[in-house]
Amino acid sequence: MRSFVLPDLGEGLYEAEIVEWHVAEGDLVAADDPLVTVETDKASTDIPAPWAGRLLRLHGQVGERVPVGGPLAEYDLPAITGPAAAPVEVAGPAVPAAAAPSPGREVRSAVMPAVRALATELAVDVAAIAGTGPDGTVSARDVAAAFRAQVGFEPLIGTRRAMADAMARSRAAVVPATVMDEARFGGGDVTVRLVEAMVAAARAEPALNAWFDAGAGRRLHEGLHVGLAVDAPHGLVVPVLRDAGTRPAAELRSEIGRLAILVRDRRVSTEDLAGATITLSNFGALGGRFATPVVTPPQVAILGAGRIRDGLLPLSLTYDHRAATGGEAARFLTAAIADLERER
Repeated sequence: MRSFVLPDLGEGLYEAEIVEWHVAEGDLVAADDPLVTVETDKASTDIPAPWAGRLLRLHGQVGERVPVGGPLAEYDLPAITGPAAAPVEVAGPAVPAAAAPSPGREVRSAVMPAVRALATELAVDVAAIAGTGPDGTVSARDVAAAFRAQVGFEPLIGTRRAMADAMARSRAAVVPATVMDEARFGGGDVTVRLVEAMVAAARAEPALNAWFDAGAGRRLHEGLHVGLAVDAPHGLVVPVLRDAGTRPAAELRSEIGRLAILVRDRRVSTEDLAGATITLSNFGALGGRFATPVVTPPQVAILGAGRIRDGLLPLSLTYDHRAATGGEAARFLTAAIADLERER
């Protein structure tokens, strides 16, 4: 038997969430066959089977997080000469999948006192839980899952869990302040015009196109890499429009469209999501005029654009007040408005 663990996914990532298993225990697979799809805070990734062989055990259920280096699968590695789909005779009984408890049947898995106390607090029948811990031990995660199922909660997985974690990190790390105003908008592609306005604003006031770390300090960026907040059925995704200050309008429009298609089709890569220096949330197409958008560390600012009414485009600039002053934020927003209102 040989164990396969979650490989290093790069980008400083230390864990991933299981989205979908493409195999089952007892399956015979070939090397490079699709094994499992995982999702990190950055993107979805398909992990192939590392070897040919029979899968004796799969670790982790859909929605569970696995640390880098944590077990994913246990293999039996016989000598395989034909394709993975060919029948193979295996001595002894097949490895059964874990059976779910039948109604009214007690599982009687081992339960640690602290876990039993948690189950009592949540009014969960611990005797009916099939433990997923070592040797069938019931874990706190098992109790929490049973509680969610009991009260009808839908667990956050994938992009929605990443979004929730990012919002929590922002609340813990950022000191937000918001300044609002309106621009007379003469027409055109709103998102492209907003990106161009952010380019002009960053040139006039560079303090908002920056990263900030409380321990290391502030880093101003020469290039403008705009995170585009995209509303998708599976959650909020923020791909990065790179080098916005060097691209003509037609190229900006094309790249924005390409990124939107990647988000829609859930094909955004880790590289597409990394390196934003400031974020744009053009929520006006969905509704609402003003807002207090959430800054994502280490970025310093996010510009929100609301619904146009009577030719006026409402703008909301939230910034981390630890890294930028109110004057710098006001100058940035004023420069953006001036660019939006100038004749093309």
